Amino acid sequence: MNEQQKFEKRKQRTKIILITVSVLFMIVMLVLPLFSVITNSLNEGFKFYVDAISTDYVKSALFVTILATLIAVIVNTFFGIMAAFLLTKFSFKGKQVLATLIDIPFSISPVIVGLAFLMTFGRLGWTYPAIRAINSFFGTNIRIAFAIPGVILATIFVTFPFVSREIIPILNSQGKDEEEAAALMGASGFTIFRKITLPQMKWGLIYGIILCSARALGEFGAVNALSKTRGETFTLPLEIDALYMSGTSSSITAAFAVSSVLVLIAVIVLILRNIAWYRSQDKQQGKDGR
Repeated sequence: MNEQQKFEKRKQRTKIILITVSVLFMIVMLVLPLFSVITNSLNEGFKFYVDAISTDYVKSALFVTILATLIAVIVNTFFGIMAAFLLTKFSFKGKQVLATLIDIPFSISPVIVGLAFLMTFGRLGWTYPAIRAINSFFGTNIRIAFAIPGVILATIFVTFPFVSREIIPILNSQGKDEEEAAALMGASGFTIFRKITLPQMKWGLIYGIILCSARALGEFGAVNALSKTRGETFTLPLEIDALYMSGTSSSITAAFAVSSVLVLIAVIVLILRNIAWYRSQDKQQGKDGR
């Protein structure tokens, strides 16, 4: 056996070991826990499962979760595109500071984010006198902390970087030549964005939106600090926690039943994410081939 054959044999052995370790890790850390959620959700039978996921509390939590996710995705898509365009197409003082600020939600605990919003918009917050004055003047009952607006704000904060961070590398790799050429030919800024920039970043944008949605759907720490009323401001993760902490056998089974709804949504999001990723890779390979 020559050296080349020995090398190929070692390479094959290493590949088998790495595949085995990776598969075992995924089974233990992902497949078995998710399978446990599904099986435990059906412990009391299918009728109990349907009843558990169709209570008023669960319906309210699902509504709040979807509402917060939709608003977070819309807001973060808009500002994510703006931030990415600004950081990749313009040079200005403080550019690196802005890029660093965008990544802050990645490094701060969601619980701290929730407490920060609570100390900003709660009864002890510096904005509370202004909110109270507005309510007194207009006869309204505007609330942010311990209300749906607080849940939405917290969700927006923790998901802010996902869209911009998927777009920035794409725009950096594309450069500015096509936009500058179009501008010299008299195209307006909106036309340049619609005809050149948006098609370039389309699949990266979709990928970022999917990641943003997945993160928003599962957020717990930040919204837990700003949401205290079950049936009004609870999201699905908070409702699952409330059911599980009840301690009874039926409530724990109900918690697994509601968890299975999030698992189903997560699987759908994962499929969409993979489709977007493969589409973006095919598009990039097509451009590299040309």
